[in-house]
Amino acid sequence: MLDIFAPGLLAGKTALITGGGSGINQRIAEVFAAAGAAVAIVGRDYDKAERAAAAIREDGGRAMGLSADVRDHEQIAQACQQTHAAFGPIDIVIAGAAGNFVAPAAGMTAKGFRTVIDIDLIGTFNTAHAAFEYLPKPGALVMAISAIQSRLPTATQSHVCAAKAGIDMLIRTLAIEWGPLGIRCVGIAPGPVADTEGMRRLAPDGERSWTRLLRSIPSGRAGNRDEVAALALFLASGAADYINGAVLPMDGGQTAVGSLEFGAMLTESLQVREA
Repeated sequence: MLDIFAPGLLAGKTALITGGGSGINQRIAEVFAAAGAAVAIVGRDYDKAERAAAAIREDGGRAMGLSADVRDHEQIAQACQQTHAAFGPIDIVIAGAAGNFVAPAAGMTAKGFRTVIDIDLIGTFNTAHAAFEYLPKPGALVMAISAIQSRLPTATQSHVCAAKAGIDMLIRTLAIEWGPLGIRCVGIAPGPVADTEGMRRLAPDGERSWTRLLRSIPSGRAGNRDEVAALALFLASGAADYINGAVLPMDGGQTAVGSLEFGAMLTESLQVREA
């Protein structure tokens, strides 16, 4: 599927990706590097980020791992400065760091709710804000990895729904403020994506959870990391130059149906875990 993109599509570009040490964001980093971009992978765990970067270098790409907690503006600002020093202007910023767990609102601690808001929403703002001075104007792209919980109220996901809805509105607002400077701001809101740590946490009882979840998706299957990476690559390409302020759902049609089945599955998974 990714063969439709020319290997040099992002030649000469630099991308900074938070949460790039695993899952969807790691695959985006790999695909961007294969397309010619120099990639800075940022994560709280330096060893994890550097392992992902080392794998890219072994395949002939340019990559570096950096340690930063996106909740701390000073740390992510330092990561942006290090990226700029190593690779030059930061053409593409992808705010992908995220947290999640399954919990009903009444059974969640205030600290747990705040933690997801801080990582997802505050972390997205910190990343975009800290990178701003290093962005080429015009020509830069700021992209957030959101989730369908931003538009689908979902049982046991009040913290995530609130954080992702905030991210979507932040992206739209930045598009208005930064668009005149030639900076595009977009988002991707994936539905369930197979083979990721996030979905393993949300569906701990395996096939039973997946069978129930797939009933809520018109396409009848989960997405995969390659598909999300392909959309991210398209949005970073010249073919998407007029896409700005949009948060694109990538969910097999799940948002067209609603979230009741998804929320019921998560609630059932929580009950199984606690049993």
